[in-house]
Amino acid sequence: MYLFFGLFIFFCILFCILNHRRKKCIIRKICSMDSCEKVCTLNNLLKPFGFSYVPGQDIVTALQDAWQRKFGYCTLYDKTASHFNMVFDCEPIYFNYCGRTWLIEFWKGQYGINTGGEIGIYHADSILKPEQYDKTLFHSVSDEEMLYMSMQLFYKCRLLFSMRGIRWWLTGFDVGHFCEPADLTMKASITFPNACMLRSFVDGLIHSGYMECSIFVCDLTVSFTFARPCTAQHRSCFCSWLSQIGNRLSCALYMYVTRPFSCTLDKLLYLYYFLPAAFRRLLRFRRCRKQKYRCPKRSCR
Repeated sequence: MYLFFGLFIFFCILFCILNHRRKKCIIRKICSMDSCEKVCTLNNLLKPFGFSYVPGQDIVTALQDAWQRKFGYCTLYDKTASHFNMVFDCEPIYFNYCGRTWLIEFWKGQYGINTGGEIGIYHADSILKPEQYDKTLFHSVSDEEMLYMSMQLFYKCRLLFSMRGIRWWLTGFDVGHFCEPADLTMKASITFPNACMLRSFVDGLIHSGYMECSIFVCDLTVSFTFARPCTAQHRSCFCSWLSQIGNRLSCALYMYVTRPFSCTLDKLLYLYYFLPAAFRRLLRFRRCRKQKYRCPKRSCR
């Protein structure tokens, strides 16, 4: 009895020593890399998930050719999101233009251990009736149909990040930050190719519940603030509450495990080398769950 107990204590101590040495090895490896090498390495790891690292803002964003593009969008994604630890406010804006029903949707909230925001542009194959919106799979727009978009995401009046560009899906995710969706405010703007499409989108905003005085139009650019959603939300209060408990704990665990470093770049590299399974799990925070990824071999030399 005492022998087995002694062996157990011995192996526990041995494990702690080896684990401590392994962590030191990983820390030395990351500290020996220059900034360009770190960014290149992390982007190679993120690319299979459809994301990349933004050095200037220390956040993660979606690639232009992300694999998520081929899945499009349907309302079911938002309805089931809280079951996958994604708790967000969503604002779908539907409008008809050029013989098709278009959807430009805005999201802000908690994606696992990531606080983030998104703007996505989609369209159906034809003009839809309002009762068909929730049952239709909308397609991501083509390269020729992408629009110039910008968004600023604020957490309790503090700017988290700002993203802009010609995109079909504009995103930003602050890794390791926890929030409630109600504490986030998104300032968004979209530039349209012509006045007809702009007017249709503005009509969609007004139909969704936005006051005309809260919508700002300058030439072909529309700007507005997405704080409290005007459209009905799909998430269940109980499921969201449970998910947020898990998200808060996961954020705390992530910050504890990666505490040797302060910036997201170093934290994610450390997590990949130390706990690759946790690294893969962390990045599966988009609505479509069909992700397959094989991590490259690790080295602590």
